[in-house]
Amino acid sequence: VQLQASGGGLVQAGGSLRLSCAASGRTFSSFSRYFIAWFHQAPGQEREFVAAISWSGGRTYYADSAKGRFTISGDSAKNMVYLQMNSLGPEDTAVYYCATRGGNYHTSQAGAYDSWGQGTQVTVSS
Repeated sequence: VQLQASGGGLVQAGGSLRLSCAASGRTFSSFSRYFIAWFHQAPGQEREFVAAISWSGGRTYYADSAKGRFTISGDSAKNMVYLQMNSLGPEDTAVYYCATRGGNYHTSQAGAYDSWGQGTQVTVSS
């Protein structure tokens, strides 16, 4: 499956953005057990988990920094996954990537994800 992330941009602190992840080559629904996640990576830092969704059950998972501010959701008809980000702060500035993996359990480890999009830049000004 090929992924393409979009929706990044420049926003003031306290603002919102919605990121989109479009899949092609295979539909999310064709997998019986599948996870789609968002990670972010700031300059000089490791790629970090932000949120994930289990496609078969719709269960969602969030990093502590994202809880209460971000919402991950999916649209099977459009083969899209979204990340709604509210109350953004300068610490959220990073390149955001969507990624997928098959499996029966959630993990926040980037190395467990095998398909990645190209990333979209999010910059939050103070």
